[in-house]
Amino acid sequence: MTTSLRTLGVIPARIASTRLPRKVLREVAGKPLLAWVVDAACACPLLDQVLVAADSEEVAELCHRLGFPVQLTSPDLPSGTDRVHAVAQLIDADVYVNIQGDEPLLRPAHIAALLRPFAHAQVDVSTLKVRCTSENIANPNAVKVVTGSDGRALYFSRATIPYHRDAADPVPQYWKHIGLYAYRKSAINLFPTLPASALERAERLEQLRFLENGLPIYVEPTEHDTIGVDTEADLRLVEAHLRAM
Repeated sequence: MTTSLRTLGVIPARIASTRLPRKVLREVAGKPLLAWVVDAACACPLLDQVLVAADSEEVAELCHRLGFPVQLTSPDLPSGTDRVHAVAQLIDADVYVNIQGDEPLLRPAHIAALLRPFAHAQVDVSTLKVRCTSENIANPNAVKVVTGSDGRALYFSRATIPYHRDAADPVPQYWKHIGLYAYRKSAINLFPTLPASALERAERLEQLRFLENGLPIYVEPTEHDTIGVDTEADLRLVEAHLRAM
């Protein structure tokens, strides 16, 4: 990757999460979930700066107490990408890395993989994929992605894609999408100007807005899975991983 690119890691932290409210404040293995994510992001040497994009005074107060850089953003913003865009209007960078506030198992290798495609000038948005385990192939909470031979995403879906039509054929390789993204400033500025797409609304996947409007997303493989915390079961699973580490 070109070392002259300034990279800003932004952690959207939303207290009003729908499936597991207040999850970023929940204590996991001795500290708030958000603190695990910030500490993991700060351990990534390719990020020049890490900032929490909070949606509430309560999250901002936690950050102030723990010494985390934080920017308060509107609670009315509909997505994490919109929250990253709000930060991009205040802090200049070449590439903005969207680190979900519920991804405590983030590794430096994830950030290195995300930024690798930006060595090519045509890349404006990148994300990650990992080999999908058998139990997640039919799991709608594990988003699947299919890509072209050039690494560009063809589609993201909660459904099982590709569909294995003929049992006599070899089972295709399934890839799970990891919800970390990197954007050039031009791409993150474009996002809120585009209408929410029909595919985005149907799948509840905001990245489909880029695809439906013709903006490619390059998908890098990684060997390291993560566990996004969306349920109480996820919280318990993450806690076991963190205590083991």
